Amino acid sequence: MKHLIYIFFLGVVFAQAQTDYNTKRDFVAEGYDVVSYFDNKAEKGHKDYKTTYDGVKYKFVSQAHLDIFTKNPKHYVPQYGGYCAYAIAEKGKKVSINPETYEIRDDKLYLFYNSWGNNTLESWLEKDVKSLINKADQSWRLISDKD
Repeated sequence: MKHLIYIFFLGVVFAQAQTDYNTKRDFVAEGYDVVSYFDNKAEKGHKDYKTTYDGVKYKFVSQAHLDIFTKNPKHYVPQYGGYCAYAIAEKGKKVSINPETYEIRDDKLYLFYNSWGNNTLESWLEKDVKSLINKADQSWRLISDKD
C-alpha cells in the first residue's frame, strides 16, 4: 500500500511540474529554432544543438542560438505553449501549428495553424490583435495543463 501511495504522489508531483506545450515531433515548435524567429527566420533546428527547458525539448540551428536560449529561455518560449494563438483566442482550443507561420509582437513569439487554405495568421492580423491576445490569455489560463 505504501508503494502505491508513493507512486500516486510521484505522479501528482510530476503532473503539477509539467506545463502544457505543443510538442508535435517531440520538440516545441516542431523542432524549429525559437531563437531564429526573433531574427525573422523560421529555421529547423539541428539534432546536435538541443536542450530541455521546463520539461520539454528544443532544437537550435547553432551552438550560438542554444547559448542565447539558455541565458534567457522564458523570452523565447512561444506563447500558449506553442499552440495556434488564433485558435486559443477564438475557440479556446489547442490546435497544432505550421512552424513557418508566426509573428513576433511586443517581443513575444506567436505561432499559427496554416494548412488547407486556412492561414490563421491572416485571420489574426485582420482583427484587433490586442483584443485577441487578451482573449487568448484568458482562454489559456482555463485550458492549459488539460488534455
